[in-house]
Amino acid sequence: MANDSRLAAWEFFGSELKRRRENAGMTQVELGSRVFVSGGYIGQFEQAIRKPQLDVAQRIDEVLQTDGFFERTWRQLINDKRYADYFAAVVELERLATKICEFAPTVVPGLLQTAAYAQAVTLAANPFVTDGYVEEKVTARLERADILKDATRPEYWAILHENVLRTPVGGLEAMAEQLEHIAQLMRERTVWVTVLPYAAGAHASMGGSLKLMEFEDAPPVAYTETEYSGTLIDDPAMVKRTQRTYDLLRGTALSPSASLALIESAAEDYRRCASTT
Repeated sequence: MANDSRLAAWEFFGSELKRRRENAGMTQVELGSRVFVSGGYIGQFEQAIRKPQLDVAQRIDEVLQTDGFFERTWRQLINDKRYADYFAAVVELERLATKICEFAPTVVPGLLQTAAYAQAVTLAANPFVTDGYVEEKVTARLERADILKDATRPEYWAILHENVLRTPVGGLEAMAEQLEHIAQLMRERTVWVTVLPYAAGAHASMGGSLKLMEFEDAPPVAYTETEYSGTLIDDPAMVKRTQRTYDLLRGTALSPSASLALIESAAEDYRRCASTT
């Protein structure tokens, strides 16, 4: 679904929410209090500025007695087949976030990937698919990164384990290009990236990648992922634990300047090796 048609669909969701709320004789504040969000948040749903999470859509159905209409509509809109089922909702939340913090233990985060790197990652996990499938996945991943180009882009923080720098995904040229891309974004102050070095040894997140997202007027959420599965977390206590894990990782990582130097050095090594082969 193209971006403009997706926006039109969310605008329909919002107009239906407003119509049914008004038919029920409820203000935005009254509905918000009954589904555990602010009245302003309901207003932003109705204007398609923000998208509700699934549990909020379900509570709206219960309060307005809409027989599952908003849950069904939400599932149709969020069901972008370019992404794994467990990740589609995360993509929507990335577009709304004011701050994103990631820890990547093995692979460059999707928001930082180049086309060649994304293609290599896709093919490694799906060696028998068509070129069309690969192109669709790579395009979707690059489109996600558009949020870093906007004037209203979120603050973006990433901690990369040194594994990410040392694994030549896609070959020497592709890896040099990938690290040069990250270094350029760092120099432009578009992103804040640090590296967790091998010398750090054991660290706070040994189980997989994690992402934290903050929003202007909604509670923060966390997302953890292992191979073939991911979990979106909005329980405040669990989000707080995830934030603590991220803080511990950040405290163990190299400084920004040392991280940039290491990334640039690794890129130069890949570039030099590529020129001699």
